[in-house]
Amino acid sequence: MYPARPGEFTYHRPTTVAEALSLLGDGDARPLAGGHSLLPLMKIRLAGPSAIVDLGRIEGLDAISRDGDVLTIGATATHAAVASSDAVRAACPALADAAGLIGDRQVRNRGTIGGSISHADPGADYPTVLTALDATVVVTGTGGEREVPIDDFFQGIFTTALGPGELVTAVRLPACGSGTGAAYLKKKHPASGYAVVGVGALVIVDGGGTCTSARVAIGGVNGVPVRATAAEQILVGEVVSLDTATRAADTVAQSLGGGEIADTYASAEYRVHLASVLAKRAIAAAIERAAT
Repeated sequence: MYPARPGEFTYHRPTTVAEALSLLGDGDARPLAGGHSLLPLMKIRLAGPSAIVDLGRIEGLDAISRDGDVLTIGATATHAAVASSDAVRAACPALADAAGLIGDRQVRNRGTIGGSISHADPGADYPTVLTALDATVVVTGTGGEREVPIDDFFQGIFTTALGPGELVTAVRLPACGSGTGAAYLKKKHPASGYAVVGVGALVIVDGGGTCTSARVAIGGVNGVPVRATAAEQILVGEVVSLDTATRAADTVAQSLGGGEIADTYASAEYRVHLASVLAKRAIAAAIERAAT
């Protein structure tokens, strides 16, 4: 039987990023944002940090702002804040849609974007939609700040490009301008709300209706979000339509590359099939948004 409570730990509430980084450099301390990933692991003793560094008192770390064509979301912004933000809805409506689909109301009011992507759960929504939106992750350590392209950030199940003592401090995305459309759809697990499969799609269309750029990301099927490059190649250079979306979606399986996840709820074969179905719908929705 698992223990009913976590082991002993020291609790810290820093007020600056610098103070948090200093505390995280001490032994096996772990950062705490919303707590939806770390605390359950601690309760069953799969994680046993000697100290917890609560990021909730760091002023400005939850800020959401837009500077020209760049949207910046602070790491401790909650899912509810992302879903309801006017700045996010105007710049990246697909991200607001994805945030509104996460878990339930309680989860959305506590969970954070930085905590979610740092945990890198294959069934999480943010990794997939951020991959489709070509985001950049801002990582801060004692040596300063660095920017990691989203395609390089997720490296395996629960594994990211974060180094020891580093924190995700923000996510930056290019705002969707005229002729750009994006969408995120998922098959939700009925108990957890995690994505059995999630698909994010982005298309940029010129005045004649021809796609000039596309990104299609598949989540929940492999250990990390996978770019459906064969589908992207079909979209680029074509006058976009439902037929184009269908032909692109039919190639999704080619990009998954084996290693698909299977569990008691969904087989690998079902996940691959569902990825194609959702890709068609997500691409079609992105095309429709690009035209408005």
